[in-house]
Amino acid sequence: MKTIIIGGVAGGMSAATRLRRLKEEAEIIIFEKGPFVSFANCGLPYYVSGEIAERESLLVQTPEALRARFNLDVRPNHEVVAISPTEKTVTVVHNGETLTESYDHLILSPGAKPFIPPIEGLKEATNAFSLRNVPDLDKIMATIENKNPQKAVVIGAGFIGLEMAENLHLKGLEVTIVEKAPHVLPPLDEEMAAFVKNELERNGVKVITSQSATAFKDAGQTIVLEDGSELASDLTILSVGVTPENTLAKEAGIELGLRGGILVDENYETNQKDIYAVGDAIVVKNQITGEDALISLASPANRQGRQVADVISGMKRLNKGSIGTAIVRTFNLSAASTGLTERLVRQAGLPVQVVHTSGKDHAGYYPGATDVTLKLVFNPENGKIYGAQGVGPKGIDKRIDILATAIKGDLTIFDLPELEFTYAPPFGSAKDPVNMLGYVALNIVEGLSDSVQWHELQDELATGKVLLDVRNDSELSQGRFKDSVHIPLNDLRCRIHELDAEKEYIVSCHSGLRSYVAERILKQAGFKAANLDGAFSLYHAVRPEELEYV
Repeated sequence: MKTIIIGGVAGGMSAATRLRRLKEEAEIIIFEKGPFVSFANCGLPYYVSGEIAERESLLVQTPEALRARFNLDVRPNHEVVAISPTEKTVTVVHNGETLTESYDHLILSPGAKPFIPPIEGLKEATNAFSLRNVPDLDKIMATIENKNPQKAVVIGAGFIGLEMAENLHLKGLEVTIVEKAPHVLPPLDEEMAAFVKNELERNGVKVITSQSATAFKDAGQTIVLEDGSELASDLTILSVGVTPENTLAKEAGIELGLRGGILVDENYETNQKDIYAVGDAIVVKNQITGEDALISLASPANRQGRQVADVISGMKRLNKGSIGTAIVRTFNLSAASTGLTERLVRQAGLPVQVVHTSGKDHAGYYPGATDVTLKLVFNPENGKIYGAQGVGPKGIDKRIDILATAIKGDLTIFDLPELEFTYAPPFGSAKDPVNMLGYVALNIVEGLSDSVQWHELQDELATGKVLLDVRNDSELSQGRFKDSVHIPLNDLRCRIHELDAEKEYIVSCHSGLRSYVAERILKQAGFKAANLDGAFSLYHAVRPEELEYV
């Protein structure tokens, strides 16, 4: 059996090494058009700042090491320029020479390439780069070391854009981020992304949203935005998304789908017999909705590479799809998500409810506890979990990983309170933030609590409802809601006569816990009341300009 793999890194190399473990006698050839077949592309931004100190640390495996351990024929700097599905051959160019190789099975792992928008003057911009591989990194580092840039502009505030902004800032550059979407980190919903924007600005990064670059002038030294304003830039990073690398597949008659992604079946096989595809270039099924999606992440690519090797070896492995679980660090804040955002669920017209909670990454009385803000998006009719998001300095990866596992395991909100976690004060809380998400969601579904979302507040108040703030007096210095009534929770029972039984109240505290207690007190006293979901801490993050400060 002879298997040719086009492209290395996550998908291709996972397929090659797994195939060798299963088929010792198989002939396995990997063609990689670049100089490096196995490198840590997710680690590239961290070399810019020096957080990853050695360039060699990014080179995970060499052809020599792969041959010695796995007997793989790894050929870097070999570009496959054509595939013949009928003859079962590939045409390869190396050092100006052309050769042909036959195959029994062919695995495509070409990955995704940065999307380069058609911006006027971009071709003449000598200081504009994208970041996909080690050669791209080398060009960026050469510019930093040889030209000593002072001002950097990052176009695109997705995961890579944020990582580059952070690391360029840590390198000592003055950094501006430009994002076309209304908020940074578009894979998160607006209110959760607001925490990230605040962290960027706290660390001196300028953030411009709802704007795109329309032109480059002065060989890239000046960037013109769509509102006509201009930015000076010594170094520009283009990070506006990726698109599947599909040229070979298209020319070979392989069927393409969503945004040019390669279509594969449940065995990762394309419409051309014995040609398979994995990684960022393929269309996957969103495991929650069953709809087509492009999910460019290392973990799914590694899994797909292993599974396609199993399939070729005769083992039954099904392509179940992905849910898109990801995390990014921005200075002292982590932001993570899994599954669907609230925005996508509402666009799909599905029944939806949302809850936000704020807790600590471990017991609050144990030193070093930090905030954990979580968002859960779910179906209030059956408890199905659509997705979750989290932000905070520590412990975000743990909680989103748990919720991603819950989604993969078809758990519902009714199961979240039942999950058991290791607990000791340095590590967590007796009621973990994930348990609390479940409790809050249950209260909504079972009718014990009614919630008002942050984006609904002003419209609700405009109907005559009153905001009741039950925080303590000392907390009001952080800001307060305009025209609100203030009664601390511990005083509410004895001061409830001060409230108008003919009015409806929206209750808020700092995080939503005390306001839920107040909501229950009011309802059982005959008042109409609802809880401001996420309370002051969430509203302060996303709409600080609507609060009063004394």
